[in-house]
Amino acid sequence: MIQIGQASFALNDPLVLAGLGGATVLFIFFILLILAVRGASRSARAIEPLAYQMGSLAQRVSGLSDGQERLAGGLHHVSEAQATSQTAMLQLMEQRLAEVQERMSENLHGSARRTARSLGELQERLQVIDKAQANITKLSGDVLSLQDILSNKQTRGAFGEIQLHDIVQKALPSDSYTLQATLSNGRRADCLIHLPNPPGPIVVDAKFPLEGYEALRRAETPEQMTRAAQQLRISLRRHIRDISDRYIIEGETADGALMFLPSEAVYAELHANFPELVREGFAARVWIVSPTTCMATLNTMRAILKDARMREQAGAIRKELHLLYADVDRLGVRVANLDRHFGQASKDIEEIKISADKAGKRARRLDNFDFEELAGEGEAEIVPLTKPGE
Repeated sequence: MIQIGQASFALNDPLVLAGLGGATVLFIFFILLILAVRGASRSARAIEPLAYQMGSLAQRVSGLSDGQERLAGGLHHVSEAQATSQTAMLQLMEQRLAEVQERMSENLHGSARRTARSLGELQERLQVIDKAQANITKLSGDVLSLQDILSNKQTRGAFGEIQLHDIVQKALPSDSYTLQATLSNGRRADCLIHLPNPPGPIVVDAKFPLEGYEALRRAETPEQMTRAAQQLRISLRRHIRDISDRYIIEGETADGALMFLPSEAVYAELHANFPELVREGFAARVWIVSPTTCMATLNTMRAILKDARMREQAGAIRKELHLLYADVDRLGVRVANLDRHFGQASKDIEEIKISADKAGKRARRLDNFDFEELAGEGEAEIVPLTKPGE
């Protein structure tokens, strides 16, 4: 960029390059002209024809000077036009830059708002996740405590008794069972259901040997699985035998008992992989039930209890039915008497209407002074009010 006064010229402009080239040529030409004039003054005497040529050359130089002036005027006009276009371009660029800056500001503000909203939603979700994590931590603690409960034989028995109590309480009336009932042999049953004879009271035992099942579930090698399965068979056979010996008493309880399993998984494991134990329980009259099958069994027992209570009350129901029949018969007699009274009342009302009509006619004739008609009708219409001889 070349600054001349208030005009600015760009070096990459073709017009400026052309002007600079022309000026350079003129400058070189003037130098050569000066050297030629100096050489001509020295040899003016010897070369007279050269003076004439130099005059012609001066005229050409004068023409070149005029062309240079015109070129300078054109360059000035071009520089002014270029300055005007640059000013307009700068204004347009400033306007575009302002628009771009405004749009960028709006986009930044919008992005900031969206980011703030997203951060708020993220904070809320993090709070929900924290609550869920706290619940999971609490649940894991509860699961660990439940595992501790099930790992102890006494606490596991108490847990099974509580679950059995909840199921029995929902399925049977409160007077149809007894918890922790003591039998004649001194054994205490977890639950004794008072069924009528037959089959008689039936015992439900809620203590199950879970150690064998836990060992089977933790087994990793075939040897460990075989050992755990054998341990489960031995403990379950012993438990079935204990229930049969302790809770099946001839003449006092039913000829069978229930072994309650507080876990559906254990029940499914026994029926899937240890069917011989289930068959041995049937043979010993010890029926294995889970929470689901126990509820179904108790519903059947409730139907038996209901039927037995209905049979016990059959005499009272028959007596009440006889009294009800007598009441209905007595009610029919009284309805017939009432109907007869209503018929007599209806007849009396009809006779009263006839008498009222005759009295009305007599009153009208009296009002009209028709005594002759009254005398004739009176003799003909005299009716005794009482029967003869009364």
